[in-house]
Amino acid sequence: MSDIGKGSSYGNANNGFFEIQYKENGVFLTVHPPMGKGKAVEVSDVIDRLAKKKVSYDKEMVELAVERATNTPVKIAEPQEELKIDASINVNISADKMKATMVIKPPDGGKMLSKDEIMGILKSNGVNYGIIESTLDTVSKYPVYNEIIVIAEGTPPINGQNGKVDFHFDLTKERKPIVLEDGRVDFRELNLIESVTKGQVLCSLTPPLPGTPGRTVENTEVPALDGKPGVLPKGKNVEITEDGQNLIAGMDGQVNYIEGKVSVFANYEVPADVDNSTGNISFIGNVIIRGNVLSGFTVEAGGNVEVLGVVEAAVIRADGDIILRRGMQGLGKGILKSGGDIIARYIENSIIDAKGDIKAEAIMHSNVKCGNKLELSGKKGLLIGGKCKVGREISAKVIGSYLATHTDVEVGTDPQLKERYKEIRDEIQKLEEDLVKTEQAIAILKKLEAAGKMSPEKQELMVKSVRTKIYHSNRLNELKEELVVTEQRLQKEANGKIKVFDHIYPGTKVTIGTSMLYIKEDLQYCTLYRDGADIKIGPIDK
Repeated sequence: MSDIGKGSSYGNANNGFFEIQYKENGVFLTVHPPMGKGKAVEVSDVIDRLAKKKVSYDKEMVELAVERATNTPVKIAEPQEELKIDASINVNISADKMKATMVIKPPDGGKMLSKDEIMGILKSNGVNYGIIESTLDTVSKYPVYNEIIVIAEGTPPINGQNGKVDFHFDLTKERKPIVLEDGRVDFRELNLIESVTKGQVLCSLTPPLPGTPGRTVENTEVPALDGKPGVLPKGKNVEITEDGQNLIAGMDGQVNYIEGKVSVFANYEVPADVDNSTGNISFIGNVIIRGNVLSGFTVEAGGNVEVLGVVEAAVIRADGDIILRRGMQGLGKGILKSGGDIIARYIENSIIDAKGDIKAEAIMHSNVKCGNKLELSGKKGLLIGGKCKVGREISAKVIGSYLATHTDVEVGTDPQLKERYKEIRDEIQKLEEDLVKTEQAIAILKKLEAAGKMSPEKQELMVKSVRTKIYHSNRLNELKEELVVTEQRLQKEANGKIKVFDHIYPGTKVTIGTSMLYIKEDLQYCTLYRDGADIKIGPIDK
């Protein structure tokens, strides 16, 4: 009977190896030398095998046989019965108890384990669930030694689905103006107003679903999270029914979905111009102006603002959308600020800020901030001059002009998020400066206290200073946490694209995220997008 062992480096056919033979006149060791650059058998390799087999051996003879490695049997022990060692299994259960692995150690003169024996070992090690029968069948018939084998997997819990809010009015009303046959855009027929009546159901709740518990390989239950109930987005002039399942209109009016809340607003209508006869307008609901908005006047609304005439150098602020049926000539002083979208035929020399989309036929020499998408369509589809910062995408026929008018466009980062990032950094800097001053004041007061020169006024100042330090420290920690989150959002959102359906002219500066490109030659029918640190120019369907 012989027992073959290899050098310590497995997987190399050129390595030396050894054999242990059990004969009537003794136990013999034959050591075979390596070939080429293979590794020779080491004494420790042989001794480990002999110890495992519990052979009483002559160490000097073992060392001599290994040193010579002459393919010749060397007697290392007196006759003795070979200890036959069956295959063995090491079982490991993962920390989360959701997976069990095993390693099969090869038999040494003995036999491989049967399927039932392997199963018994698994169960004795606590593996009582999720055993992969197909793997068990395979390895019991065709054993794989000294490899990690996944033999059991638990069932992960399935968390329940959260309840959801079902809207019963058109949330996705397409505010895209109609392009006429001659290429002009009809900004008058937008059909944006959705009227509701008192008691009309605006939203309802779909109940949450419970979770399904999982099970570990040790056959213990893993609890699942049940779905959370939905929350009705209650805004202004709406009511929740007694059963808590429906949101209904509290009055006749126009339904609006603004910043995650459903509200119903009455309409305030100005029959003619906003001028000296009306003064400034401020209304909690929607404002409809049948005439023009003249220079120097302000219109503020909690809902939408719709102007059928022209807006001059006026200020319009709306929590909802701003719709200009004609357009705006701002003379460098006009301001449009919207919590939703801005839609206009044209906008010139104005300051524009929309959290959502901006749609127009032409925007000229204006400062634009747009949280989502800027779309310039129609016959002109023109963006020329000024600065333009857009969150996601700019789509235009023409950007810049053949006169190389300086036009600055930036896309890929929400401008409001960028402004908030700057505000946080500025506030952190100021707080850190104030905190240093406060700590210096406390240090001086402590010296006075140690010297016994602490007057009642100084004690009061000490209390105020300590209170200020605590406030500044807490606020500083809050801001630093917000700064980290904001930085992560800025890095994540630093993508965007610019689609040009006709020309983008020299004189245009393009910024996408942190990458910048100056347009030096006329480009046509292309998409500008960010690829790594560079801005690439691709086909229009990119």
